[in-house]
Amino acid sequence: MSLIRGAALAVLAVLCVVPARAEDVVRLGNLRFAHYGAVSYMKEIAPKYGIRIEERVFAKGLDIQPAIIAGEIDLGASALEAAIAGRAGGAPIVAVAGFARGGARIVARPDLQIGSVAALKGHTVGVTRGGPQELLLLAELRQHGLSWSDKPGKDVRLVYMVYPDLNQALAAKNLDAISQSEPYASQLLNKGLATEVIRPYDTPMGEPVRALVMSEKFYRDKPDVARRTMLAFVEATRAFIADPALAESYVRSQMFKGQISADDFRDAMNNAAYTYDLSVAQVEAVTRTMQETGVGRMAKPPAAAEWVRLDLLESAKAELRK
Repeated sequence: MSLIRGAALAVLAVLCVVPARAEDVVRLGNLRFAHYGAVSYMKEIAPKYGIRIEERVFAKGLDIQPAIIAGEIDLGASALEAAIAGRAGGAPIVAVAGFARGGARIVARPDLQIGSVAALKGHTVGVTRGGPQELLLLAELRQHGLSWSDKPGKDVRLVYMVYPDLNQALAAKNLDAISQSEPYASQLLNKGLATEVIRPYDTPMGEPVRALVMSEKFYRDKPDVARRTMLAFVEATRAFIADPALAESYVRSQMFKGQISADDFRDAMNNAAYTYDLSVAQVEAVTRTMQETGVGRMAKPPAAAEWVRLDLLESAKAELRK
């Protein structure tokens, strides 16, 4: 009996040291903006669903698409415009949710007293290529009958820069105005380095919507991991919507490491909102505006119905309502 008991104890000891099932790793591409905060917060929610999220922060949304093509990223937070252009260029992605709306302003140097889009005529305007700020700016210029180019000779001269450089260039008076994302636009306003020209949402495109995209391979080959990832995303987004103090604390301390003030964050989110909704109609409207303004230079714009996949989102919303 003692031998049997000893053998049983030995087996039990071996079982006790067998490691638990490893978490599934999801590689996330993100950007550092206030309204991208809930996407980043997924890292905190994900272990609950057996997932470990490895977040990689990119300089701009267009940079995420090559990483997906290279198989380095499974999930990306992207400007919808960048996602559409990426899909048109052959990026194997599907749009699975929205994650933010709004979050853009056109601001100008205070000394120039530019109070309208029409008053941008004859000025130099900075913007980041491929993001919603570019499309919003061009839609506004088009609506006001202004021509534009990154070369001399048009009503408005465009200068393309990455987001942080735009603020520095405007402050140094190397640009007259910029179309900028939040919280960078609010930082300029709060420091007295800019005045607001417009929140550019009055064109047929309306407020910009950001898209959460998945690689087709991840969506197709790992449906259960994709399902759990979406549950984490929806729960994280709902937490930020329900608790603005949590959103502010996380974005300011974890994403920006204390580099933005409480006023910067609150003013930024007064011009943006967390969401998880997206529709085929929204994607179609943005695609159409891109065609009309030449953003993305798409030879064949992708039909929204062919690559917008909202089944995971609807399933997650239903499951979390239970």
